Amino acid sequence: MLKFLSKVKIEFNALDPRIASCMEFLAQCNARKAKESNPACQLQVKRRTDDHPPQITVTFVNGVEEAFDATSTPAQTIRTMILEKGQMLETEQMFREAGEKWPVIIPEEELHQSFPGTKVWALFSSSQGKQKRRSSNANLSDHFTGSHFGRS
Repeated sequence: MLKFLSKVKIEFNALDPRIASCMEFLAQCNARKAKESNPACQLQVKRRTDDHPPQITVTFVNGVEEAFDATSTPAQTIRTMILEKGQMLETEQMFREAGEKWPVIIPEEELHQSFPGTKVWALFSSSQGKQKRRSSNANLSDHFTGSHFGRS
């Protein structure tokens, strides 16, 4: 998770009963595996004395900053959002390094083309009631429209 971040700031009042998400997220950030994934990621913990709600602010490696209200967002949800955005950053970087434009724009006509050779796994019932797995090299679009099975 930390490999996508350059900075994590966790703010909370220790006496606030709503700090569970902050404490869980802090524990995840301090885990050995997380630290090893990006030792350069700055982790700041700000202990507040006012009634400001618990907050987690992350800065991605591309400079984008995002703040989360830790009173209503579970630590696991924040972690999942970071991983999803991080994977998008990795994909973007991969395309840029390959000299491709980002974001990738797929022409409308290409979205409706069939893809020959796509394997489709389907379950079929035999006469004994057992299910068999069967591979087909049919077009994926044919599979969903039913034309591969003699229906149209």
